[in-house]
Amino acid sequence: MFNRHLVVGALLALSLAQDAQAWWNGEWTQRRRVTVDPGAVGIAEPVGSAVVLVRLFDANFNFAAAREDGSDLRFVAADDKTPLPFHVERYDGLLNEAFVWVRVPELKAGVPTSFWVYYGNASQKVTKADDAKATYDADTALIFHFSEKGAPAADASGNGNTTQNPGVPVAGSLIAGGLRLDGRKALTIPANPSLAFSGGGAVTWSAWIKPAVLAPNATIFHREDGAASLSLGLNAGVPFVEINGQRVEGGPALAANAWVHLALVCHGGKARLFVQGQPRAELAASLPALNSVLLLGAGPEDSGRDGFAGEVDELQIVRAAREPAGLRFAALSQGPERDPKLLVFGPEEQRQGWFNLSGEFGIIVRNLTFDGWVVIVICVGMAIGSWFIMVNKTRYLNSMKRGNEAFLQAWSAAADDLTSIDSACQNSLRTLGGKISPEDARLMQSASIYRIYHIGAEEIRKRVGEKAETAFLSARSMQAIKASLDSGMVRETQRLNRLMVLLTICISGGPFLGLLGTVVGVMITFAAIAAAGDVNVNAIAPGIAAALLATIAGLAVAIPALFGYNYLLTRIKETTSDMAVFIDEFIARMAEFYGDRDAV
Repeated sequence: MFNRHLVVGALLALSLAQDAQAWWNGEWTQRRRVTVDPGAVGIAEPVGSAVVLVRLFDANFNFAAAREDGSDLRFVAADDKTPLPFHVERYDGLLNEAFVWVRVPELKAGVPTSFWVYYGNASQKVTKADDAKATYDADTALIFHFSEKGAPAADASGNGNTTQNPGVPVAGSLIAGGLRLDGRKALTIPANPSLAFSGGGAVTWSAWIKPAVLAPNATIFHREDGAASLSLGLNAGVPFVEINGQRVEGGPALAANAWVHLALVCHGGKARLFVQGQPRAELAASLPALNSVLLLGAGPEDSGRDGFAGEVDELQIVRAAREPAGLRFAALSQGPERDPKLLVFGPEEQRQGWFNLSGEFGIIVRNLTFDGWVVIVICVGMAIGSWFIMVNKTRYLNSMKRGNEAFLQAWSAAADDLTSIDSACQNSLRTLGGKISPEDARLMQSASIYRIYHIGAEEIRKRVGEKAETAFLSARSMQAIKASLDSGMVRETQRLNRLMVLLTICISGGPFLGLLGTVVGVMITFAAIAAAGDVNVNAIAPGIAAALLATIAGLAVAIPALFGYNYLLTRIKETTSDMAVFIDEFIARMAEFYGDRDAV
């Protein structure tokens, strides 16, 4: 028995240990594996650390299982231990659409990289964990998502850069929100130490653009500081870069009203122009030292150049030279024509293990307050005790019934001497021709009716001795024997009713105890809501549902105990009636066999 329990405990501990390793955090009920494979789209070089855009919609994400504001989103590395920094650009629980930027430590050449997206935690304690600054590396000087509605663009890199004028926002741009430029007025970005360009240093400028018209010499980005200047734009749709008056163009021309990824990398005395991550042109010029304002969409008003008319999204300035593989990965993973093999979502997984807390029941359990747990633990103890009593009492009554039936069969055969069964039970059974088996004899000796019979037989032997055939009992002796039989019946009835009071406690106390837990839980829930000031349904429902679990626990104790109590009470009454009938029969036969014969 010890070894079997030891093996079961070891297997249980092993299963729990495996489940803990296979799931990042048990409070989250759903997850999906996301696999990034740059090699599937022809990127043979290592990309290195990259910020991956994860688009969530109905086909790859269960918005109904997540919180309405997406605060339960978590991204974890493939080892299921390391949380990944991420940044939510937009999360819309009504339209079932989300745009999340996740930093992946390394994308290797020819090796798919996986990570997990976790969701499905309805606890009130869950708060948003996205961190925009941690999502990008230290070289990132500026990140504009342009998802603000009518407000100046905010810098997601954490460097505090912003625009002096808000521009014209576009709600449904390439990636969430975007910005529309009219080609006349530039969007001004004030100078900032994080945006200072050092002479001969390294800088990467990139953005998604959608030209509305292909005007000549349309400036997209311009910065000048004294005689030094840097411009980037389109000449009738052909991208160009100009540094200190030196200019190079990289054809062919771009198409109007089509999104394209445009990037400029300045490093090592060269300025390279990239379109969709592919090199287009190279200018032998070093990056000039610039520490002035930055203009987006047009040059200075006195430059005489036209500005860029169209949409812009995802503007990035990095004080380092990005590799072509990284630029190509950004172009292929963020654009409108994304290859489905680049970013693959696995099937939705639910937390599995020895005790699964997924779905609605998991939400209820996770929102239980301390008082609710106390009530449920007490109810579980009461339930275990009541089931133990009912099972053992049923087995005891079944055994007693078989013993009583065996004894009554032997009793009906004892026609003369009423003490013969008690004085030599086995010999008397053999005289019945083997009709009672030895097993029935063993049951008969422990039956309630036999114990009462034993009391009567002992009383008769005390008064008549061994002369049973000629002895007689007086009326007073018979009354004394009957009193002894009645006292034996009382003791047997007490034995039958032993622990039955605990069932009545479970029946009456279980519901009241559960109700107490529910009332206290509801009080705590409303008090927490009042303190937080959050009155939406999602804040109220989990706490109240968890509080009601205490009432269910109380009813789960009381209902089985009620059925079991009534069943056992009926069986006890039947056994008590059998004892009363036997006492009357014993007294009658005793009066017949041991009455005053001379008087008769």
